Amino acid sequence: MNWTGKTVGFALTGSHCTFAETMPHIQSFVDAGARVIPIASQTLMTTDTRFGTSENWQKQLKDITGNDIISSIVDAEPLGPSKLLDVMLIAPCTGNTTSRLANAMTDSAVLMAAKAQMRNQRPLVLAISTNDGLGLNAANIAKLLVAKNIYFVPFGQDNPAQKPNSLVARMELIMDTCAAALEGRQLQPLLIERFQDFIS
Repeated sequence: MNWTGKTVGFALTGSHCTFAETMPHIQSFVDAGARVIPIASQTLMTTDTRFGTSENWQKQLKDITGNDIISSIVDAEPLGPSKLLDVMLIAPCTGNTTSRLANAMTDSAVLMAAKAQMRNQRPLVLAISTNDGLGLNAANIAKLLVAKNIYFVPFGQDNPAQKPNSLVARMELIMDTCAAALEGRQLQPLLIERFQDFIS
């Protein structure tokens, strides 16, 4: 797909262990010619973990995209009337964010941006990373699977033996999923083993 002239909203929520895996895919969109608008949850903006500091992640987002980070509800709200984003991606999309999105809660910049994208009937892509995807959050994922204009990066269990309820998206399929979403289709297969070779 030709990404030149496309604007991608790339939102990150608090699955800190997934940030390092996610950053190269932001670079891939930029390298392909897309304009990338970074959107971040309060957790990313304020929390240091063993996976990296908030300051470091913010710097990477700004350096890669060349744009300021949207990190407040006020700053995210104009994405609706401006119709800025051709496609929006939440990667990683935590169980907390999945739950709030499925239940129409708008209490963060990421969720406000998602609401704006759905208002415009434009594609919203989710790359889930949640320890309870096959637990209490399964109901929320099911609600989103049948929602209009919402698409999922193919996902599966990442550690069935030790974390049987955990689901993680195949992050290397982010661009393919977004390209398919812009065509109004879900990339298949949707349910895959996390580390199984992908078959198109």
